Amino acid sequence: MKRLPTALLTLAALAMALPAQARNKKDPAEICAEAETRYQEIYGAPSSEAEGVTVVTMYKYQFCPREITVPVGTTVRWVNVDKRTSHSVKVGTDPESDRAFPEEHIEFTFLLPGPQDYICGPHWESHDMIGMVTVTE
Repeated sequence: MKRLPTALLTLAALAMALPAQARNKKDPAEICAEAETRYQEIYGAPSSEAEGVTVVTMYKYQFCPREITVPVGTTVRWVNVDKRTSHSVKVGTDPESDRAFPEEHIEFTFLLPGPQDYICGPHWESHDMIGMVTVTE
């Protein structure tokens, strides 16, 4: 039986040690396209047709789109289109929302102009689930 070189064994061990999400990382645009497809399957129309709100989907530990620009007074609706994971939204210093389970949503109306970061409480550190809303006057 032939032995593998030590360097090859070390590389194989490192690859096995990487989290599965790092090894299987998809392009954010591809994830967001999947999220939009899930949204349409659930609601029967594109997210852009939601009345009175701007929709951001939550899917595979990502906000889609990650950054948006809206005028003052806009309500953003974060919709969880994952199949099994719950998410929350925390905007700036405001309290974190309750968890949104699959097919549920969270809404927040932006009343102050300027850039405002938001995070998913349970996933911002482990999965970099962070977004930005720029609010214009």
